[in-house]
Amino acid sequence: MPVAVQPGGSRGAELRALFAWPRVLDRIRAVLRNGVTTFVVLTVTLWLMPGVRATDVVDTMGLVVQVAVVGAVLRPLLLAGVTALGGWGAMLLGVVAQVIVMAVALELDPSKRLSGWPTVGVAALLAVVCAAIFDWMVDSGTEDTFLKEAKRLMRGIRRRQARQDGARLLTLRRPPPGTEPGLLVIQLDGVSEPVLRWAVRAGNLPTIGRWLRSGTHSMRGWHTGLPSTTPAAQAGILHGSAREIPGFRWFEKETGKVMVSNRPRDAAVIEPRLSDGRGLLRDGGVSIGNAFSGDATISLLTVSHAALPGRSARGWAAFMASPFGFTRALVLGVGEVFTELHQARLQRRRNLQPRVSRSGVFLALRPASILLRDVNVSLVAEQMARGAPVVYCDLVDYDEVAHHAGPARPESMLQLESLDRMLGVLERLGPEAARAYRIVVLSDHGQSQGPTFRQRHGETLEAAVARFCAPDPAEATSALAEREAPKEPEVRRSPVAPVLVVPSGNLALVYFTRFRERLDRERIDAVYPQLIGGLAGHPGIGLVVVREGDGPVAYGAAGSHRLVDGAVEGQDPLLPYGPHARGDLLRHQDARHVGDLVLISAVDPVTSEVSAFEELVGSHGGLGGWQTEGMLVHPAEWQITQAGLIGPDAVHRQLLEWLELLGLRTRDEEQLTAGEPVEVEDAVPLSTDRDGAAARLSPSRDG
Repeated sequence: MPVAVQPGGSRGAELRALFAWPRVLDRIRAVLRNGVTTFVVLTVTLWLMPGVRATDVVDTMGLVVQVAVVGAVLRPLLLAGVTALGGWGAMLLGVVAQVIVMAVALELDPSKRLSGWPTVGVAALLAVVCAAIFDWMVDSGTEDTFLKEAKRLMRGIRRRQARQDGARLLTLRRPPPGTEPGLLVIQLDGVSEPVLRWAVRAGNLPTIGRWLRSGTHSMRGWHTGLPSTTPAAQAGILHGSAREIPGFRWFEKETGKVMVSNRPRDAAVIEPRLSDGRGLLRDGGVSIGNAFSGDATISLLTVSHAALPGRSARGWAAFMASPFGFTRALVLGVGEVFTELHQARLQRRRNLQPRVSRSGVFLALRPASILLRDVNVSLVAEQMARGAPVVYCDLVDYDEVAHHAGPARPESMLQLESLDRMLGVLERLGPEAARAYRIVVLSDHGQSQGPTFRQRHGETLEAAVARFCAPDPAEATSALAEREAPKEPEVRRSPVAPVLVVPSGNLALVYFTRFRERLDRERIDAVYPQLIGGLAGHPGIGLVVVREGDGPVAYGAAGSHRLVDGAVEGQDPLLPYGPHARGDLLRHQDARHVGDLVLISAVDPVTSEVSAFEELVGSHGGLGGWQTEGMLVHPAEWQITQAGLIGPDAVHRQLLEWLELLGLRTRDEEQLTAGEPVEVEDAVPLSTDRDGAAARLSPSRDG
């Protein structure tokens, strides 16, 4: 909405607001802070530079003024350049923007303590890094400076919008907060409901804990189903199409390709299969950092729209050009690398089990996740200032660390605490926003811990499958083809292995790539007669699901479970996987491109640990443990109408209803009759039930 002067206002009132003592005091503090920071940084930098002649304090103070003047002149120009370039250009210019400001100031230094652009450039780079470190130390690791920069960005955007709308611009006071409703949906990737509940009760999440204890929000669990992966969850939450995705990776027999859902070119192919044009974000919504767009009007850092933000994303440009943006994230990221090295070494010295290697690519992922988190929050702040009706943003910090450290280990919980601080930042940005935003926090899945399949059994799953295959599968394949003649040929040449194992956590899809159609048990036994029985009897495999004549059957070491009618022979292999296992497996069998065989690793009966078929100590994708226990934190007065919240499609329908409640969505006619019957379920006090009861932390019990 336009920002205009209220009737009866006066320039005198605006001036009084501008020079009100609290605002003047805040500005004085900011100036003093910046001056002290610059003085300390320049003193340290000049002391570290070899061959720099000593000068007195007065000269250094003069250089502080020089830096301030140069920054006041150059930073607006650099920000304009970063905005104009967009994308990679913004990133490259943003990286050097602060160095340029410092280098120009040092070159113009009247005392000429540094000479030559190479020396000046090195000194400028050193000064910028020292400044970021000093600012972080002064703030004691809080997000205060980041918050101030975000507020400055939002005020600038709203004033610019007011000018474009033709309203009289309020240049002397900040725009008033918006009154129309808006919705922020923040996804904390991989955070299970039990982990979140424990962290809140321990007092480690002050923002979410305050919301729950004060009664403004309620928390409940939701069951993710199979596969318990981010792409499947977001296909359901954003598009209502979870069944289109059988795993994090899968093989498509029609094309002979292995699809990887976080690979941009594959995600771009997958999204049109999910979208019917009526996704969660279609009505002016914004997708930030997600796998798929949800039919958003604006998609930023979304995998299926593989591109960096363009010229219109001022939040991207401001983050890159700000000394409290990219430079801060870079310094924090370097610190994360050293922290990771120390934490990994500590696990090895304590012989902490289970554990996996935490070197290689993961060392780069930790600083990258911090950079992505800060960029995402900056982009969310921009969209709040612009007045986007709904924003959906995925924050991945916890999930990345938990994969390698373990979902409940101290280093993972530290990442969760940092995400809680970011939720506090978004809450404090509310007064600057163009709408009155309500916040919903959810996860796409949880994580389950355990030693890997290779660690526990001394071989990879691929090796185990190879052991149970016939010695000469080519001869068996040809025999099957001759036996089925004169049917249309089923056998074909394939560029991949004849038996392809595609893992996603403790879920694995097995494909017989020489056959165009999905095989049932009779045909699989004809080619590989020992395979199904051998896998079902393997101590590391809890379930082998295969199609038979009367429907899919799940086999375990001591029994089987026919999924269509629930008939059990021997010991029920589904018991360790909870009450939803049969429904999860049945729905998964309807997914496009599901494997000829579906494997789920065994669940430890004592610890509830599962073994990933990948080298991850914290995993998700299959069944067992906490990986299927997602969480949902929502305003307490909003009712849960989707009974049980089973599957991401149910979460999609629930979010649609809340958008309608806010007046941000009009449901299509055909959607009014779609979906399963629902019942109203009000928020209730916190219970120990972990199967989906609504939850609120009561002050009398936890406060």
